[in-house]
Amino acid sequence: MRDKSLKKDILYNVVGLSSPMVVAVLTMPVIIKKLGIDRFGVLSLSWMVLGYFSLFDLGLGRALTKLVAEKIGSKSEWEIPELVWSSIILMCTMGLVGTAVLFIISPLLIQTILKIPTVLKDETLVVFYLLACSIPVVIISTGLRGVLEAKRHFLITNAIRIPMGVLTFLSPLLVLSISNSLVVIVAVLLAVRFVALLAYLFCCLQLIPDLRSRFSIRRSALLVLLKFGGWMTVSNLISPLLIYLDRLLIGSLISMAALAYYSTPWELVMKVLLIPGAMAGVLFPVFSTAFIEEAERAAHLYRRGIKYLFFLLFPITLIIVIFAKEGLTLWLGVDFAQHSYRVLQLLALGVLLNGLASIPFAFIQGMGKPYVTAKFHVIELVFYVPCAWLMISKFGIIGAAFAWMLRVSIDAILLHNFSARYLVSQPGKDNHFALHLVLSISVLLVGLSLFSVIVKIVYLGVVMLVFSLLVWRLFFDDVERYTIMSKLGLMK
Repeated sequence: MRDKSLKKDILYNVVGLSSPMVVAVLTMPVIIKKLGIDRFGVLSLSWMVLGYFSLFDLGLGRALTKLVAEKIGSKSEWEIPELVWSSIILMCTMGLVGTAVLFIISPLLIQTILKIPTVLKDETLVVFYLLACSIPVVIISTGLRGVLEAKRHFLITNAIRIPMGVLTFLSPLLVLSISNSLVVIVAVLLAVRFVALLAYLFCCLQLIPDLRSRFSIRRSALLVLLKFGGWMTVSNLISPLLIYLDRLLIGSLISMAALAYYSTPWELVMKVLLIPGAMAGVLFPVFSTAFIEEAERAAHLYRRGIKYLFFLLFPITLIIVIFAKEGLTLWLGVDFAQHSYRVLQLLALGVLLNGLASIPFAFIQGMGKPYVTAKFHVIELVFYVPCAWLMISKFGIIGAAFAWMLRVSIDAILLHNFSARYLVSQPGKDNHFALHLVLSISVLLVGLSLFSVIVKIVYLGVVMLVFSLLVWRLFFDDVERYTIMSKLGLMK
């Protein structure tokens, strides 16, 4: 029954996270055409800056989800209001600090560091000031959504997430029908975020009535939150830098046009991570409650998560790698595809590994060891900064994609190896999976070298046939095979 509930929650998250992707695919070509490459580069840079400055939540959003889930598991729900309100007050305070910091450094970023066309500098500065004001809204929204997720209200969170995500891409298009001002576009986007914040707050107050009657802030609750969130802060500080460093360097070392050629395939392929994100978002609170009391179940969910993610992600990655050029040509035109298709292929390879790493990441933080992921991020940052700088300087946006792929590969290896120490042993299975993954990466690398459309179609068909047979024989156990055949009506 619990597994059925998990599947339903994961499905809600998949729908909630993927719905905006459909709108993005339909609207981005029009947005790029109406804004122009340079202006779209500034818009994508604005989204990136907003994402990075959300680090000022001090890791409290993730910490709040874990601690609320633990209180539910230990039947101590009476302690939840003080945790929630203490966290919200801290988040608001740190969000205001983030606002002040971005206000102060925005002129330096616009005038000196980033290669923004002169005609766009004044407009971009106003945009950054607007983004600075939105930081507390984004941070508090994340915390409130985490409370709902800890209580397994994924249907509600996605009922809010879907319209917000759709409007993220639809509202710029609507604004462009009357104005091409980046200031107006960003102002509308921020209004959407504020409405979402109010919706999350309303739902929390309705579903947890004690929040209305017990507004309390305790020093002990603050200390617990800060203790757990402290190491998450390190991850939150470094992780966005690891995510956005490539685009910051492209914007400062090359141009806004190059940033547009890079960020568009990046935005497209990163939507694939919605699938592992949906699964990890559901499993994180489960790992938080199950690791100590139900170690075998935690290990079982971990391995099933990895298995099903690989089953879903490999075919998607294969199609992207093989038909990157053709797909971008149909979507954005020949010129755009020529600049971006290699970037899309390399990023797709990285996304496969990065997606599989989402499960051990959730597992490690769910069992209360955020310092592990923080230390891994520090190690990766020391390697990634010089690597990305060198690769971008020598090979442009293709070098940026390769450096990112290399970084997420190292991250996946570190996370899986550490998690393996805490999993209930199943001898041989993890080694077999590693071998399958290596073979799959080899198959994808072959796909990079194909040019003829006919050859690509034949290669895709052969690989998918072999993959399907191997999955059926080696990945699924007897119970899973029986369940699948029964659902397809092949067994009575």
